[in-house]
Amino acid sequence: MRPVIALVGRPNVGKSTLFNRLTSSRDAIVANIPGLTRDRQYGEAEYSGKSFIVIDTGGITGDEKGIDKEMALQALQAIDEASICLFLVDAKDGLTPDDEKIFDFLRKNHKKTTLVVNKVDGTDPHQAVADFQKFGTSSIFPITATQGRGVKLLLQSALEDHLVDETEDDSQSFACQSMKIAIAGRPNVGKSTLVNRMLGEERVVVYDQPGTTRDSLYIPFERRGRKYTLIDMAGIRKRGKTKQVVEKFSVVKSLQAIKDSNVVVLLIDAREGIVEQDLHLLGYVIDSGRALVVAINKWDGMEAEEKEVIKSEVRRRLRFIDFAAVHFISARHGSGVGKIYESIHAAFESARNQLSTSKLTQILQGAVKDHAPPVINGRRIKLRYAHAGGKNPPRIIIHGKQIDKIPRHYNRYLEKTFRNALKLQGTPVRIEMRGEGNPFTKEEENLPQRKIVRRRQIKNNKRYLKR
Repeated sequence: MRPVIALVGRPNVGKSTLFNRLTSSRDAIVANIPGLTRDRQYGEAEYSGKSFIVIDTGGITGDEKGIDKEMALQALQAIDEASICLFLVDAKDGLTPDDEKIFDFLRKNHKKTTLVVNKVDGTDPHQAVADFQKFGTSSIFPITATQGRGVKLLLQSALEDHLVDETEDDSQSFACQSMKIAIAGRPNVGKSTLVNRMLGEERVVVYDQPGTTRDSLYIPFERRGRKYTLIDMAGIRKRGKTKQVVEKFSVVKSLQAIKDSNVVVLLIDAREGIVEQDLHLLGYVIDSGRALVVAINKWDGMEAEEKEVIKSEVRRRLRFIDFAAVHFISARHGSGVGKIYESIHAAFESARNQLSTSKLTQILQGAVKDHAPPVINGRRIKLRYAHAGGKNPPRIIIHGKQIDKIPRHYNRYLEKTFRNALKLQGTPVRIEMRGEGNPFTKEEENLPQRKIVRRRQIKNNKRYLKR
């Protein structure tokens, strides 16, 4: 088992900065705002060929109320899971009563704790740690997380005895083997509640406040022998309403998480209906080529008439994604959540389906026979054969003549024909046309007519001489 190292401390002491430094990533959002981190964030780190797990936690003080109380519970759970705690303090603030409370808590719970004095840049390290000698611990390490100063010594001295070889633990390959499922949607539609319901535990902070989740959290888990990675994302609102810098970073990370996923579960609030931002998100998911499942949340407690209105709206406004399964669920109570997995598996398998050239060409010929391409300038468009061009999403390349003149409606007809014939569910299909034009056209694009004629004469002369 790889050791689990939790980063704990007051808000804004540099835990997320050290997390990014240890994991060599930018997974945790960093800004000079106390209480920015709310959920516990897991990451994989390595030192001297050996690996360990790092947990970034929200800041704790002991006097939390409201959402801060939920954040503190997440931090306490991380402390409980950890084999080692790195207790971070701020050298510029000095020793505070909150620091004493946290250290006292760690000592009473018999946690192996290493005291890390951060932000020692511009000061004498010996002088910076002097205030914290009061704790009576010999393991005090002055560092500057932003620059990496002292981090190597920290790992070498405090953690080396606990690290294991990467080969001793196969859990590292979990992310590679698992299916990545992104839970997307507007703020406060129930994404974190759904994540907790799917995990069967209070893994992420849930609070009745838009923008509770600020980071994209990758959470591995296993269900019925299959491995998954759930991605809980920050809510994405309209660009005009995204004013804070932190919120803009959150949106960027959410959009990156969509592209990083295999399947996107788009959550829509049934009480508010389908709004323009939901449609924008749908468009982004389709443009990204991700497999898609739509879940209409907060279905519990609604009147029968209200439900019929929502169903009618779904049929009308979501016609353009008729390939995606739609589920009516209650993330809070769990109704309908189990059925989502069936659609997720179907979408995942369809997106990664292996397509043969012979089958695709056969489907193309059948489609042309049933509905021939239109005649353009007295000449009919000819579609000769098709082959696979990639997976996730399935990409089908069609070769023919005059393909640049194919109208959009015929493209949609081909896409629907391929999807029905191949029984593809929950995934968009990309149709790419390739013509059989003059191979020298691109070479001659930017040349004057005189040079084009001269080049062709030379080529014809060479062919003649070869005879």
